[in-house]
Amino acid sequence: MATPPVHVAFTLEMITKLLVRHGDMTPEQAKQALEQERNIRTKLLKDRVRGLDSRRAARHDVGPSEVLASMEFISPNGRPLSEDVIMQRIAQAARLPFEKPDPLKLNMELITSTMQRAFARHNTCVPLRREDGKIVIAVNNPFDVQLMEQLKLLTQNNLKIVVSARADIQRIITEVYGFRSSVSAAEQIHSTGVDFGNLEQLTKLNNVETLEANDRPIVNAVEYLLHYAFNERASDIHIEPKRDKTLIRLRIDGVLHNIYSLPRAIHAAFVSRLKGMARMDIAEKRRPQDGRIKTSKDGREVELRVSSLPVAFGEKIVIRVFDPQMLIQELEGIGFPDDDLRHWRNFIARPHGLILVTGPTGSGKTTTLYSTLKELAGPDVNITTVEDPVEMVCEEFNQVLVQRRIDVTFATALRTILRQDPDIVMIGEIRDAETANMATQAALTGHLVFSTLHTNDTASSVTRMLDLGVEPFLLASTLVGVMAQRLLRTICPHCIEQTTLSSEQIDLLDLPTEVRRSSQSLPIYYGEGCIHCRGTGYYGRTGAFEILEVDTTVRKLISQNSSAPEIYKAARANNMRSLKESAIYQMAQKRTTFEEVMHVLSDYS
Repeated sequence: MATPPVHVAFTLEMITKLLVRHGDMTPEQAKQALEQERNIRTKLLKDRVRGLDSRRAARHDVGPSEVLASMEFISPNGRPLSEDVIMQRIAQAARLPFEKPDPLKLNMELITSTMQRAFARHNTCVPLRREDGKIVIAVNNPFDVQLMEQLKLLTQNNLKIVVSARADIQRIITEVYGFRSSVSAAEQIHSTGVDFGNLEQLTKLNNVETLEANDRPIVNAVEYLLHYAFNERASDIHIEPKRDKTLIRLRIDGVLHNIYSLPRAIHAAFVSRLKGMARMDIAEKRRPQDGRIKTSKDGREVELRVSSLPVAFGEKIVIRVFDPQMLIQELEGIGFPDDDLRHWRNFIARPHGLILVTGPTGSGKTTTLYSTLKELAGPDVNITTVEDPVEMVCEEFNQVLVQRRIDVTFATALRTILRQDPDIVMIGEIRDAETANMATQAALTGHLVFSTLHTNDTASSVTRMLDLGVEPFLLASTLVGVMAQRLLRTICPHCIEQTTLSSEQIDLLDLPTEVRRSSQSLPIYYGEGCIHCRGTGYYGRTGAFEILEVDTTVRKLISQNSSAPEIYKAARANNMRSLKESAIYQMAQKRTTFEEVMHVLSDYS
């Protein structure tokens, strides 16, 4: 480990001089930062301790790197002067590596067993992992010689120091120590109790500072987990009972990550707390159940759909996170190429007809439909949906929940909806002949009807409707178009690199002969892996789309009860872009990688 031989004051003045020397700041920016330091620090501290009592507020401080980063300067090289950029330069000056801690790869056992929370918080340092027999410890001030000596004693000189942003270290301390202590205490104490009366009651999560002073360990552990999942952009939380432990996993950008193992003894209490929050029957453990939690994160509402399933070692819980900012977007943000967006908008501008969206579970159908309905919503439009379950409660729509126990099915609900003067109807999924025929009749009588199907491509959706018993002439006269879609992980913009297709990759893409020649020099891109994407090379997702327009030729084929290949061939002759071509287009536009394109092709033929 290399450390400076003398103690250096870790001040804003020291940092600005370092950044000016390396060209990351101008002298004018440095002067402005020093002049504003006191006011900015006071404002940040007030925001941080708002709502906390004086005892807990006294624990908080604002570091000089945080103060400088909050001023949002732009470096002469054109990049924002973030806290990570500042800390990278400080790490370089200290001759130590910089690291952006990955919350998904933390060793919680190591963290809590190596040092006490009070020591970690006071010194802004935290163990991250073992590496080559050494304990890797992240510090914010690499020039604190006294701290370095203490860490040597603590780890018996068996350590490696890395430099990290103060905000990242403090967040790890709060979440890991809080979650770990809550889990430990929960092995002795169980807490439940929720009002079952209001299915849309807002469940307010405590902030993480309040959780530290709370003596309800199960409640705290659950809320720490939810905060953690929100911060990591998780779409699903899996709580899985095993023989001697409970495994917690998060799905992020479509990929599952192992997060933590709970003691088996607290599984029942953990599940009961979640079921209580979701207004599910805590006493019923033998049957699957569904529930929902409505809460908030950073000032916006978030809905959680909770599903329980009895498995070999207990009840498994899966929580699907519905963030309105992700679920309901502008259509331009979903990933449509310009011509596909134009086609889709032409579809939804029709006064009546049937529009189908198809694809497997997790392909983004709900996001597409909700975003479309949001664009169409207005004071002069009556939009009614029938869903199983209601994914996201939106005030602009009238949403009906399917409840088969009381005979509220897609078909029976749709029959009543048509008496409610709707302009636009969205059916969550067409699963049976009655629903298929009702949807077709609704489109025939002057309504714009949206629905989903689980088929592989657009042409198969047409034949699926015919298989469900819809008369060919009725489907031909009502069907406006079909869109199939898949999700592709997008390349992380912070570590994007350029390459070209190899001859083997071109063969795997099975491109036409005339395209193969130009593809030899076609630049494609990938993510090398960085601190922002946790080394995966991907950040976020976009779509690949196949849009079939029902023109005169396709309408005639439907009327003749033609096969899916015949319909597909006719659509292709009318310049329909296939899912395969759409995925390749997204690759050529620097949005996704060759590997993601192949993933789509493996699911589609």
